[in-house]
Amino acid sequence: MFSLRDLNTPESALALTSGLKTPSSLFSHEIAFVLGQMQNETTIPALIDCLSDSTQNEMVRHECAEALGAIANEECFTVLRKYLNDDKRVVRESCEIALDMCEYEVSSEFQYAIV
Repeated sequence: MFSLRDLNTPESALALTSGLKTPSSLFSHEIAFVLGQMQNETTIPALIDCLSDSTQNEMVRHECAEALGAIANEECFTVLRKYLNDDKRVVRESCEIALDMCEYEVSSEFQYAIV
């Protein structure tokens, strides 16, 4: 997983997305976390599919939302706004945070949370 993350090519990123479909929620959650670290736009369709799958564990969906927030392109903004009213509280709140992350990623601010 980490070797593929470190490569961060379209091919390695897409290979990792297959981990979002495993029966292990813990493994899928970790994959989504790594995809967020990569911030590779080729993973957006897989992250959206996982976020939109209401049968998926809510913590996996939460991590997909945060990964989309880290990628922060217009498609990510649109999708995250769509799930602000999700049935699962953790998904709704994750989308709120992810949208905030999107705004930071496209801003010129040096620090995420200025106190």
